[in-house]
Amino acid sequence: MSAWRWACFVWAIAACWVIAACRTSPPVQFFTLTAVVPDHASGAEGLVPIQVAAIHVPPSLDRQEMVSESTATQLTVSDQHRWGAPFGDILRRVLTQDLADRLPPGAVLYADEPAPAHVHEVVVDILRFVAEPGGQVVFDGSWSIVSATGDTVVASRHLRLRQPAPPGDYRQQTLAMSRLVGMLADTVARAVVSAANP
Repeated sequence: MSAWRWACFVWAIAACWVIAACRTSPPVQFFTLTAVVPDHASGAEGLVPIQVAAIHVPPSLDRQEMVSESTATQLTVSDQHRWGAPFGDILRRVLTQDLADRLPPGAVLYADEPAPAHVHEVVVDILRFVAEPGGQVVFDGSWSIVSATGDTVVASRHLRLRQPAPPGDYRQQTLAMSRLVGMLADTVARAVVSAANP
């Protein structure tokens, strides 16, 4: 066999291996969070409008691949299960929608909507938001409502929340995370109403 034919033979074998490997690799799945409909919406009047200004996500979670905890000190990063958009952007969109569902029309401005001078800003700092090996998704973080001038914290709270989710079930993990964002929105919405009716 000539060198040229041998090279073609080797390349053909390699191509077959690549095609076979591609066929056996599981497809990448993309996930997102969804808004959770509240039990009831507030009809309070005279609320100062709010806008979710920022959600600070830990660098270990701020990636396209979905992350879970395998032990207290070890993370599992899945190449086959990914977020459909930057995780912080997904959280900001869903929290905004959850707040809009809980507060009267006009009380919540959307993320990129131009804000008038009197709008309060909601800032969320996340310490942990991840699936634990024991079958729980945990949210550990805080939120603050900052006045339009930026010099006053209208309200703030630290939260530790949990929801069950079977280990390794990424669909159930995203549903649990959606419920936790809804619970976060519940506390923020109550604070907005309380601030307007001290």
